[in-house]
Amino acid sequence: MKKKQLGSTDLSIYPIVLGGNVFGWTIDEQTSFQILDKFIAEEFTMIDTADSYSRWKPGNSGGESETIIGNWMKRRKNRHSVLIATKAGNDMGSGKKNLSKKYLLKAADDSLKRLQTDYLDLYQTHWDDDSTPVEETLDAYAELIKAGKVRWIGASNLSPERLRASLKASDTFHLPRYQTLQPHYNLAVRKIFEEEYEPICKENNLGVLTYYSLAAGFLTGKYRSEADLTKSPRGGGAKKYLNERGLKILTALDEVSQQYQTTPAAIALAWLISKPVVSAPVASATSIEQLASILQSTHIELNNDSIALLNNASRE
Repeated sequence: MKKKQLGSTDLSIYPIVLGGNVFGWTIDEQTSFQILDKFIAEEFTMIDTADSYSRWKPGNSGGESETIIGNWMKRRKNRHSVLIATKAGNDMGSGKKNLSKKYLLKAADDSLKRLQTDYLDLYQTHWDDDSTPVEETLDAYAELIKAGKVRWIGASNLSPERLRASLKASDTFHLPRYQTLQPHYNLAVRKIFEEEYEPICKENNLGVLTYYSLAAGFLTGKYRSEADLTKSPRGGGAKKYLNERGLKILTALDEVSQQYQTTPAAIALAWLISKPVVSAPVASATSIEQLASILQSTHIELNNDSIALLNNASRE
């Protein structure tokens, strides 16, 4: 297992990032602590969250995931041995996404307070706000970096055009530069990233941290029929993959996982890790058993035949 450098930063990580979207949603603080403890005990370091996690749960207002992670770091006194990546810009109750300078400066302070830390290792644009010029957003990040509140910045759901515009603005106006991209990419969803974003990432040396790496749990093999969708609160997100192509992908995952004596989830993540452009998949777990399957992926080196089988089954 080798570490990968994120873009041109000084951040090097083993190729799994722990997703914090389930903290305060499908698992409580105690279970979250157990998963975080195990993740760090296995020498992994980066945890990904967002200020909007998990305001979609009835009774939540956002910030629940950051709060749990902050409580965990305070309890374990381990802030300097973990890397915290969070995001801003998503709707936090105002009814709109916001990347204005005024908003981001406050959002960063709010995240720092919930996380009980004075700096963020990676601060990411979560969703785009095309009413705000990219220069204004980057200027906000410049102020946060100058203040020591943010080390590096990344982007997630920007259009290819806005991502290119941001990178150009950074060079033109000497503003901070996005070092990572967090795209929606997995065996079930390939085309948009591979055709529209991968060239940008290669040209600009962007680290790639994939989200929905297991396609909302579909690539674990848990959901193989409509009846299976009720197995988890996240089951609804897997429904769109239950088609001829999706079942073909699961058949390929079954075959390769049997060959490597592991789980379909581990193989799906190992496929992502095998991509030179991918720095690390972001994956979340709701149990220690799920986490073990996720971490196992980092010890699997898929051979060319296995990669070809998966590529062919998942071709769009």
